[in-house]
Amino acid sequence: MAQLLILTSVVEAESLPALGLLSHSVKQIPASPASLVTAPACDLILVDARQDLASAKSLCKILTTTGVNVPLLLILTEGGLTAVSADWGVDDVILHTAGPAEVDARIRLAIGRKATEQVSTKIQTSGVVIDEASYSAKVHGRPLDLTFKEFELLRFFASHPSRVFTREQLLSEVWGYDYFGGTRTVDVHVRRLRAKLGDLESLIGTVRNVGYRFNVTEDEADDRVPAPSK
Repeated sequence: MAQLLILTSVVEAESLPALGLLSHSVKQIPASPASLVTAPACDLILVDARQDLASAKSLCKILTTTGVNVPLLLILTEGGLTAVSADWGVDDVILHTAGPAEVDARIRLAIGRKATEQVSTKIQTSGVVIDEASYSAKVHGRPLDLTFKEFELLRFFASHPSRVFTREQLLSEVWGYDYFGGTRTVDVHVRRLRAKLGDLESLIGTVRNVGYRFNVTEDEADDRVPAPSK
């Protein structure tokens, strides 16, 4: 059973009648930015766009801009389907006349997709958590203030633990083939990145006369090596 939140301009009416035949927990609040401040926690948000498409679009953009981390579904009439486009930022649309089987399937799939996305966009290793979706990184829960290239460099290192890369390879992979600067820029970014990692600066190791690599902690390294057979 999922916790559903419906944002609607007609709170006293059923926005999606089929929900009455399902076991999901449903709460309705007014479809206004002010209502979002005290909105209850939920697994999925349904925006009722049957009456006012323009207001619904504006509300969807507010939700996506503020970083909503649950699926966003749009309830529409058949005529409203022609107005929806990718820039609304919704995960799916559903007709208000849809039957319970279709509604339940769309809810289940939307929640499942969002959960998969959230897992696949995070890299967790050696005390570092990198969220590719929000371009943010943390060390033991402490946010890192990284520039775009510093983030890209850390993400590349963490995606290839223990592998050694030359400065030329790092320039190619992180800066791109069209970058005309010298390899010195890699050293500068590594130095800045180490400073921001603080106590974990040793995660980025120097391989003399070769380049750099991302060092995993001993516990993680042990997990990667199978135990010898007896």
